[in-house]
Amino acid sequence: MAMKGNKYGTHRVIEPKGVLTQAAYKIDNDMTKLYSNEIMCDVISLNIDSASFTQISEACGGDEKKIGEMILGIVAERGKQQNPVTGSGGMFIGKVCYIGEDLKDRDLKVGDKIASLVSLSMTPLRIDKIKAIHKDIDRVDIEGKAILFESGIYAKLPDDMSEPLALAALDVAGAPAQARKLPKEGDSVLILGANGKSGVLCGYEAMKKVGPKGNVVGLVRNPKQVEPLMELGVYNKVIVASATEPVAVLEAALAANDGKEYDISICCVNIESCEMSAILPVRDDGLVYFFSMATSFTKAALGAEGVGKDVTMIVGNGYTKNHAEITLNVLRENPKLRKLFDEKYC
Repeated sequence: MAMKGNKYGTHRVIEPKGVLTQAAYKIDNDMTKLYSNEIMCDVISLNIDSASFTQISEACGGDEKKIGEMILGIVAERGKQQNPVTGSGGMFIGKVCYIGEDLKDRDLKVGDKIASLVSLSMTPLRIDKIKAIHKDIDRVDIEGKAILFESGIYAKLPDDMSEPLALAALDVAGAPAQARKLPKEGDSVLILGANGKSGVLCGYEAMKKVGPKGNVVGLVRNPKQVEPLMELGVYNKVIVASATEPVAVLEAALAANDGKEYDISICCVNIESCEMSAILPVRDDGLVYFFSMATSFTKAALGAEGVGKDVTMIVGNGYTKNHAEITLNVLRENPKLRKLFDEKYC
């Protein structure tokens, strides 16, 4: 019988010892060495975290061959897909090919297709071949294998939607679940990065939660995105400004909320230096939720202090209870959103 590993995967840590796999520089991705409390999958696709893919693509000048080489290099060096600049990973979909003896009681069988709901930045991964790179949707189709630990969470792929559609939604599952949990009826909510996957899903959930007396405002940089977003029905208003220019964002955001500061802002932007655009428009004792992996704790903390903002700032935890089902249900409930995801991300 296979040996039992640590619940959180520390048996796979190579260096430095004593840390969890996310914080480790290098982990063991030897797929011939299996433990009794691990699940192994044949990987179909990787959905690289948006901030990470943007950084990799820019570093490679958008060249797909170079992007593939960089991803292969990262995995070869670290045993996982963890961007050395952003520190973030992404998630995968795959077919279960091994279930350890200690996990046989799970509602899972060999052959099931699942989406990992833990970051690639902590997941042992081996890439044998890159089959295709989809730059516009941050997806990489591969041949390879990945390991989920005993503590790792996953979702079985649903029967009522395609694999790419489920992958696209589950990649940002934590965001809409939080957008359902954080606002209350009548709140005003500002969503930065309103046109992205997480942005539109958050807008939909926030609109449901705040109700007719609330106000959900989306921020985009491109004026051409305003009309399509309004047609989706996931925002009360959509404003135009660059999220890297906090004063311009503040002015446009207040004008869209009758001059009042917001109860909550949600930052879904995948580039750096957007912290103050999320903080400035929010009232004292309000909430700022940073879902973006490009967020700097230092910039957010010192920036809020510097402008005298007493706001509660929440780090975007990719896991929220029932987040997978909540997110997939958004696509089931809203045909317009489902059509958008099908056309844009599949």
